[in-house]
Amino acid sequence: MPKVTVRYWAAAKAAAGVAEEPHDAATLAEALDAARARHPGELVRVLQRCSFLVDGDPVGTREHETVRLADGGTVEVLPPFAGG
Repeated sequence: MPKVTVRYWAAAKAAAGVAEEPHDAATLAEALDAARARHPGELVRVLQRCSFLVDGDPVGTREHETVRLADGGTVEVLPPFAGG
């Protein structure tokens, strides 16, 4: 099982209470399920509004079950935010 780092930004970071954490996950869906299990409550709600980058590439509208993760990879959790 690949080991990945999940990095939380803005509201996701506040809801998780950490900036990043490791997870064992083969797909983005598995990583997000693990994050929800570790941080029930507000993070579950925030994740519904987030976009994601996997190793710097936008996930976009792809099904999370189809997005494979590489060992040592990074998932960025990006809530919507204003500014520029």
